[in-house]
Amino acid sequence: HLVESGGGLVQAGGSLRLSCAASGRTLSSYVMGWFRQAPGKEREFVARISVSGGIRDYRGSVSGRFTISRDNAKNTAYLQLSDLKPEDTAVYYCAADTLWNDLRAGATPGSHVDYWGRGTQVTVSA
Repeated sequence: HLVESGGGLVQAGGSLRLSCAASGRTLSSYVMGWFRQAPGKEREFVARISVSGGIRDYRGSVSGRFTISRDNAKNTAYLQLSDLKPEDTAVYYCAADTLWNDLRAGATPGSHVDYWGRGTQVTVSA
């Protein structure tokens, strides 16, 4: 399964680095992504990265502030969060899927993504 870490409480403008490590499987053949869910809101897509790491995709509101990356040798994916805003407060989930489009659709109710983590809380104070 996937295990996220690195969440916490930070002031607006601050930074955090989230990690997603795999247990019992190799991530090198999976598209990796991050989603988030704020209280009372639906889960939303944040970012995804291709198997090789050469293609990255972000939701508009985080583009330029967040950076997704991966280290296949360490079986880990990362999400660098910078210039954080209170509206970034949410539980952040890591996800993995063999298909690029299926990973992106992970925020759609009823969709299927191969693997999910349990989430890590990010709280940004004003």
